[in-house]
Amino acid sequence: MKKLGLISLVVLAVSLAGCGKKEAALDEMQEPVSMESLGAVTTGPTATTAVSSTPVTPAVVSAPSAPAALEPLPPAGPYKPTANEIQTALKNAGYYTGEIDGKLGPKSKAAVEEFQKANNLKADGKVGPMTWEALGKYLNPAPVTPSKKR
Repeated sequence: MKKLGLISLVVLAVSLAGCGKKEAALDEMQEPVSMESLGAVTTGPTATTAVSSTPVTPAVVSAPSAPAALEPLPPAGPYKPTANEIQTALKNAGYYTGEIDGKLGPKSKAAVEEFQKANNLKADGKVGPMTWEALGKYLNPAPVTPSKKR
């Protein structure tokens, strides 16, 4: 019995040391190893496990309900607005008077620069994250409710 313990200890030590291949050694350790495969000879009675005569009832698994409608995740990184969104926000903010056509031409660039100057941003005519943070508020302005006159 002492030899079997010693053999097991040696096998474990060799598996852990294993020429820098620790992951492979760990994978091999997870698989059960029989004493016969190690060349050990067993004599005498072997241990047996008790088997229950009680029948095993399988667990009842209910079918999953229909998944809730999931919204797609926004893309990683800063939001990049479309040309239509930029023109719409500029128009709602009062800086763009042209047609919303989805093309960022000279009128759109001039409107972006004016908006940037008015909001103390670098006036480069480009809608980066800082400009869009300020301009994006005008994309969907809150509806104006008429006030009642007294």
